[in-house]
Amino acid sequence: MPSESKKKSEETVRVVVRCRPLGHKEIDQGRQSCVEVDSDRGSIEVKHPGKPGQDKQFTFDYVFGQNSAQKDLYDTVFQPLVASVLEGYNGTIFAYGQTGTGKTYTMQGNATVQEQKGVIPNSFQQIFEHIKQTKGIQYLVRASYLEIYQEEIRDLLSKDSKKRYELKENADSGVTVKDLSSFVVKSVKEIEHVMNVGNTNRATAYTDMNERSSRSHAIFITTIECCETMGTENHIRVGKLNMVDLAGSERQSKTHASGERFREATKINLSLSALGNVIHALVEDNAQHIPYRDSKLTRLLQDSLGGNSRTVMVANIGPADYNYDETITTLRYANRAKNIKNRPKINEDPKDALLRQFQSEIQRLKQILESKTQGGHTIKKRVRRVSDNGEEEEFEEEETVGREEYIKEQQKQLEAEKKKISENQSLIAEEKQHLMGELDYRARQLNDEAKARDALKLKLQSMESKLINGGDVIQKTAIMEKELQEKQRKIAEEKRKADAMRESLKDKEEKAKEAKDTFNNLKADVSSKTKKLTKLFHKLQNAEQEIKDLQETQRQEIEDLTQTLHDLQRNLVTKQLVINNFIPPCDQEMFYKRTQWDEASNTWRICRYESEELKEMVKAPAICHSVTTTRNLSGRN
Repeated sequence: MPSESKKKSEETVRVVVRCRPLGHKEIDQGRQSCVEVDSDRGSIEVKHPGKPGQDKQFTFDYVFGQNSAQKDLYDTVFQPLVASVLEGYNGTIFAYGQTGTGKTYTMQGNATVQEQKGVIPNSFQQIFEHIKQTKGIQYLVRASYLEIYQEEIRDLLSKDSKKRYELKENADSGVTVKDLSSFVVKSVKEIEHVMNVGNTNRATAYTDMNERSSRSHAIFITTIECCETMGTENHIRVGKLNMVDLAGSERQSKTHASGERFREATKINLSLSALGNVIHALVEDNAQHIPYRDSKLTRLLQDSLGGNSRTVMVANIGPADYNYDETITTLRYANRAKNIKNRPKINEDPKDALLRQFQSEIQRLKQILESKTQGGHTIKKRVRRVSDNGEEEEFEEEETVGREEYIKEQQKQLEAEKKKISENQSLIAEEKQHLMGELDYRARQLNDEAKARDALKLKLQSMESKLINGGDVIQKTAIMEKELQEKQRKIAEEKRKADAMRESLKDKEEKAKEAKDTFNNLKADVSSKTKKLTKLFHKLQNAEQEIKDLQETQRQEIEDLTQTLHDLQRNLVTKQLVINNFIPPCDQEMFYKRTQWDEASNTWRICRYESEELKEMVKAPAICHSVTTTRNLSGRN
């Protein structure tokens, strides 16, 4: 059961591909588009410019072509993610791709044209529209903006641009930037101002691939805290939206970067490589270690990749044929990312919620202010009334009032007493000065108390103004909600039909691919066996010819050996006749005894006679030697 619940809580990273149009420079250079987009099927095909037939095809959650509109992209892909952040989930949107492919345009767009606003401005609009239409919920919205430039974290909203920041990590909030500026915002206008201030401080520069190339990774963080009262308890949810505009990967051969630009590109490519290693490790089944700590970018995105977040990746590509390699690299990168599994959850009642701190401080200030303004002070007032006899008389009455009214009355009495003292001519100067000093002291005390009370009021108003109460436009909610529900219903219906069509096409494609693969396998099998048969036939022909050659060689050798044998036999008979007819038997016997066969040299050797043997041979009759020699030689032959 635990494994099943874990699987239910897991969500894969959603991956969207967006292809920009050909640029003016590319058109002037005569570049051709090598990318074909099928938005209905969510597929994209990249054709190799130099090798026809070696096309690559990829499938993603959504694919947007060269004429896609900013609003369509946002409504289809990012609107549900931002809605989940308003419910208390963490969300991350990050744009990845080669430099000059439109990442910054996708994320920020053109703020001056409504139709060209990017993901970040559209998210602002959605957040505050949702807050206005929500009744009975209190919100606190904060914004932060940072960049990672050459592996150093910089606060884009800080006055000190040279200050470098460190990362910290805790169990509740994950990895965060220590002492990062955070501004409370109450409207779209205020949060857009925060973004514009940060954009002016961001590092950009000219390269041959992009006139305004981002030289850093930028992260805009929007934190939304909401408090809903259920019975007597307040329930707080905190959602954090990270919108990441990654710097583009670069090739020095195309950007022609040098000096500082080259060092920036090196750092950018290193951090993107670390991000790729993290993605690769997350999708590997047997990965023992996820290298989040290899760069500050991957550490900040630790929750977004494999952690507590709902994540959407936008892979931006260019269609030009000379960017084929970079396009394939980006698509492979994105194809791996869609297999990452996150475990998002609603962040309920976190300990470090700023909204809770605001509420506690507001409650404390109210209690202090209430204690300073509550009733319980008695003052005397002079009133004029008509008496029983019909004459108008002046009476003195006591009345219980609040602290604020009491102070005002005391101040009036002090002013009256000051006037009386100053007009009293019977008092000497020293006595008059002493009395005036006492009255001034009492007046200062009352003024200080009034100022302290006013300061408390201002602080309370300031803190309350930072909290946004939902339902400011409740009168429009019903109509807008109905329109929204109808639009969502139509979108859901269209999506259902598109999903059904996509599944049907996918099944047909799989069957066609299976049939094609079967045909290709059979064709390849026939081709392989034909080649093997041809090869074996050639081997057979060669073997038969070799056998014939060996047989001919053997026949020739047999004939040569037979001829040699006949020659040796004739030679032996001739020599035997010479020995028998011309060499005496005794000499034959002596010669026989002197011969020895030498195995080493494979020849007969003749040895010398010893002196004793010579004496015996002299004594022996010649006829005996002749007989013995003849017998022995004939035996040897």
